[in-house]
Amino acid sequence: MTARVLVVDDILPNVKLLEAKLMAEYYEVVTALNGPEALKKVEECNPDVVLLDVMMPGMDGFEVCRQIKANPRTAHIPVVMVTALTDTEDRVKGLENGADDFLSKPVNDVALMARVRSLVRLKMTVDEWRSRENTASQLGVADEGASVMMQPTDKAKILLLEDLGFESTKIADTLARDQHDVKIVLTGMQALQEINDHDYDMIFVSLNLKNEDGLRFCSHLRSNERSRSTPIIMLAEEDDMERVAHGLEIGAHDYLLRPLERNEILARARTQIRRKRFQDKLRSNYDMSLSMALTDALTGLYNRRYLDVHLQKMLQNAKENRKPLGLIYMDIDKFKSVNDTYGHGVGDEILMGFAKRIKDGVRSFDLVARLGGEEFVAVLPDTTEEVAVVVAERLRLTIASVPFSCATPTGELSVTSSFGGLVILASNDLEVTVADLLRRADAQLYEAKHNGRNCVYFEGKGRLS
Repeated sequence: MTARVLVVDDILPNVKLLEAKLMAEYYEVVTALNGPEALKKVEECNPDVVLLDVMMPGMDGFEVCRQIKANPRTAHIPVVMVTALTDTEDRVKGLENGADDFLSKPVNDVALMARVRSLVRLKMTVDEWRSRENTASQLGVADEGASVMMQPTDKAKILLLEDLGFESTKIADTLARDQHDVKIVLTGMQALQEINDHDYDMIFVSLNLKNEDGLRFCSHLRSNERSRSTPIIMLAEEDDMERVAHGLEIGAHDYLLRPLERNEILARARTQIRRKRFQDKLRSNYDMSLSMALTDALTGLYNRRYLDVHLQKMLQNAKENRKPLGLIYMDIDKFKSVNDTYGHGVGDEILMGFAKRIKDGVRSFDLVARLGGEEFVAVLPDTTEEVAVVVAERLRLTIASVPFSCATPTGELSVTSSFGGLVILASNDLEVTVADLLRRADAQLYEAKHNGRNCVYFEGKGRLS
């Protein structure tokens, strides 16, 4: 995995040492010798990870980190603070300013590379979701001001796998400060049952369990669909660094070394919860944008864009499986006069009611789409011509037999609709395309519209009602 790492330190030999170690692992390295230069490089180079010295003259590492995280354009970039400071208060201060980890000088090479690789994977995942979220922004559904540091860090649901009672009590009591809901379990089996039954925002896993391998459990979490993206914080001893590094390699997000310090527990938990909620927000924005891009805002049916793509797949499946495929093209009769007489508000009510009746009148796996205006299409996979004809006639009667509730003087309005359709057999229509299907069904609809309306025409059969 290649990535760009920004190394920031005011002492040139320290910069050169880290640069050499990272380049030996084939990372691209960018360097800066002070805080202002670091902030400029972050903006210009978009690094995947920042290795940031704390003790620098002028602007120290804490302030650099704070400014990186305060900028919505750079807040998602992971920052590791590298320092000779060993006081827990300094680690907590860095984490509260948005740092993702602390590494002590002299830097342990195993810990350094494991942490960099872990954070690079995290950055690439977030970059992918941010890229997708740009689509949401263009569609007007994203919160463009959102950033990692703006996400709430309280009231999370947390799972704790720890068989040392005094440690689990200490962690749970500490997390209660942020009103987290903490579930304590003693074995991996209990933890897996909890994960199957509930969604968790974060999981603590002890690597020092008496009767099982906590590291192996971390690998299970990463292979389980329900917990694959849930942040994991490992609990370990000072001499467990090789196992911690292995845990970071297999997908754990962070670690705490015993003896556990309450403020650091809280700070690291906040970091992971904040990141998860940011990523969830990006994913939610993307899902919303996808829904908006592929569905009709008024009726909730799929739109023409989705129909063109999905009908192609349905057509291909019909050819491969040699099964019939039916398509019904429908149009509300004299819809322009509804808008002209009663206004577009009533017209919209008719369209929404029409869409609901059509949707309710076909099978759950049939595809119903609004092409635009008052034109709709239903695609019926694995449907014979005899059945498709019956469906079309039933839909026509559903529309014509009961008036639609709407804001007219009488509170309702009767409308009719015209239908055109066809059914293809793959063995007979090997070269048919989506455009061909729509054109042929539209031709039948044209016949229905110009021969009395409120009727059904089918290719090869003519008028059916």
